Amino acid sequence: MIKNYFKIAFRNLWKNKVFSFINIMGLTVGMTACFLIFLYVKFELSYDSFNTKADRIYRVVSDIKTPTEVLHASGPAWAVAPNAKDEFPEIESFVRIAGGDNVLIKKGNIKFQETNAAWADSALFKVFDFKLLKGNPNTALKEPFSIVFSETAAKKYFGKTDPMGQTLLITGDKLPAKVTGIMKDIPENSQVKADVFLSMTTITQKFNQSLDSQWGNYGASAYLLLKRGTNAKRLEKKFPEFLERRNGDEMKKLQMYPTLFLEPLRDVYLYSTRDDSKTGHITNVYIFSIIAIFILLIACFNFINLTTARSAERAKEVGIRKVVGAGKKQLAGQFLGESVVLCLIAFVLTFFLSWLLLPLFNQLAGKTISSSIFEHWNYLALLFFASIGIGLLAGIYPALVLSSFKPVVVLKGRFATGTRGIILRKGLVIAQFTISIALIISTIVVYNQMNFMQNQDLGFSKDQMMVIDTNGDPAKNTFEESVKELPNVKSTALSGSVPGGGNPGAYSEIENKHGDMQIANLDLYFVGFNFINQYKIKMVAGRGFSKDFGTDTTQAMVLNEAAVKLFGYSSPEQAIGKRFKQWGREGKIIGVMKNFHFRSLQEEIKPLSMRIEPGGCNLVSIKVAAANLPKTIAAVEKKWKTLIPDRPFNYYFLDEFFNRQYRSEVQFGHLFLNFAILAIFISCLGLLGLASYSTVQRTKEIGIRKVMGASVSNIVNLLSIDFLKLVFISFIIAAPLAWYFMHQWLKDFAYRININWWIFLFAGVTAVLVALFTISFQAIKAAIANPVESLRTE
Repeated sequence: MIKNYFKIAFRNLWKNKVFSFINIMGLTVGMTACFLIFLYVKFELSYDSFNTKADRIYRVVSDIKTPTEVLHASGPAWAVAPNAKDEFPEIESFVRIAGGDNVLIKKGNIKFQETNAAWADSALFKVFDFKLLKGNPNTALKEPFSIVFSETAAKKYFGKTDPMGQTLLITGDKLPAKVTGIMKDIPENSQVKADVFLSMTTITQKFNQSLDSQWGNYGASAYLLLKRGTNAKRLEKKFPEFLERRNGDEMKKLQMYPTLFLEPLRDVYLYSTRDDSKTGHITNVYIFSIIAIFILLIACFNFINLTTARSAERAKEVGIRKVVGAGKKQLAGQFLGESVVLCLIAFVLTFFLSWLLLPLFNQLAGKTISSSIFEHWNYLALLFFASIGIGLLAGIYPALVLSSFKPVVVLKGRFATGTRGIILRKGLVIAQFTISIALIISTIVVYNQMNFMQNQDLGFSKDQMMVIDTNGDPAKNTFEESVKELPNVKSTALSGSVPGGGNPGAYSEIENKHGDMQIANLDLYFVGFNFINQYKIKMVAGRGFSKDFGTDTTQAMVLNEAAVKLFGYSSPEQAIGKRFKQWGREGKIIGVMKNFHFRSLQEEIKPLSMRIEPGGCNLVSIKVAAANLPKTIAAVEKKWKTLIPDRPFNYYFLDEFFNRQYRSEVQFGHLFLNFAILAIFISCLGLLGLASYSTVQRTKEIGIRKVMGASVSNIVNLLSIDFLKLVFISFIIAAPLAWYFMHQWLKDFAYRININWWIFLFAGVTAVLVALFTISFQAIKAAIANPVESLRTE
């Protein structure tokens, strides 16, 4: 019996090649897209899951209340973690991790400015499951000047030789550091990533011995490993009293009151809203999950639509089978079997298509979601059973409809598909195009927002700006002066920060409009005299820094408009001449800058201060001419190697660097676009199949109309108008839904586009053109056919 079912199934598939091809292609593309999105979603949800103690690891974050605002820091003060470990028995261990700030590492003639390095406490390998291949996890980072490499990083310095116990030179002071461990490369789905870990005791015991007792200094992430059974919320409630007892006097003096919170490790990547954690977002996971479901639904709708549309062709077959004794269950089983066979063929094709497309998908996602589809056999097994499930679910309605035909009626030739069948098919087409049009609208909105962020007037000049980090090398000033003399170099400037990069927050006291010294935490740029002019930052009041004023080096500050507003001034001019105190400096405000976007457009422009501070300016910005750029870069490199030979020559262009902030959004947009195209493609396959079948069904009608004088355009309009009505209804449904969901998505951006009417018009016209193009081939073919041949079909 089952063998017979399969035999009939394959015979029907082969007999109706076009419909079978459309069905199989639609299902294959839909299942492939769904499977790849499934891999992406599973990967995003798996962050830090490799840590066996992840349920007991918490990141400590702070909300710092000042008289003017609440700061949301991604870590606590340096002193919090070690002192909390001493005070609370619930804490089993802690680890602080601080960025390595481009640590210079040298071994003989081999030198790298390691951008992916970090300082970490000795309990790193106790808290996190970073596997040490060599070395003792308990002591690898215990002693000062200890260093642990990943496998990949170790090969850069040591090749195939054993690194253990060997000595390298670190930082610009060429301090000797000993290799105490080699770890396996950290998994891609870890929010803590580094190729090189250096011992935190190097800082706390050698560079800054008071760091462990500094309660107002923030600069590292801190993670606590709690003992089993500890209630994190109860521990969190003990922190205010702990801070008051340990640091109450200083909090009152500085008027900065931190509140500590514990974020579960598994929640940090997708749910944290702290500045340093915007690498993943749970909203994106939801969006792609919904898209996957929609694409699969469209593919299933195609199957149901085409199968029920062909019901008239199978009616006599069902009638004869019933006459010779076939029961309703047997017929339903046969048609379900055909559906499952079709889905299993689609599964095989999905397997190979996913295998081919996975490298491209990893590239689109911007990360290695999976190195091979064979890496997850359980996912493939899930896809196999899902294919069978899709076959059963998608085939159940056609099976019930076809098995319910009355043999007497269909064998007398009076069978009609019925109103219900027509309504179902039209409803499914509307559902398909509703999803497709909504995706078209959403894709346009996403891309317009990305273009808006990348092309918005930022309030400063970033084009042709080459930036080099000297990392505080003593020759930085000499290097800047020598580069200035090169042809095609228009100007140079020194600074401690550039737009799009990090900058410190500074405890500040500024005279407000009432004459009182108001405390605030201001973003701070250390700059050279030429920085404001080179970056073309506009002054709205007062003046910029000038070498003509000797006090500008130590007693002058420039604020932006946001800072002026913070201190209560109604106009920038009112702030000129007001007093400031900041990090041991005192002086007066000499100028106010127009607001410029020194951070991502996802954030509001924050209050910013600028000061001349030669010791804090490690970045050299070089404005270069567009002509002969490679020659200019080579000339700059030659100067570097002459003046700063101990450091590798690394540079970046500011426009590319600034736009890196939007990398995850751009990748999101690319993925969104590709899956939207797939959804539209699958919808068109279904529409093509229905148009083809409708044309066949109306062959005799078309012949009669042509005999009566209908033109080709009349016939094309006749066949097209019904489908275009369905597309129009889809647009009416899709437009408000897409507007609502994209309006909610745009709320995550401080600076965003408006969703203009032309976006909906463009999406509607696109859908109509796509539908017309899809059905036009069959319509024109039918319209130009010989009417005599058409009338002979019956």
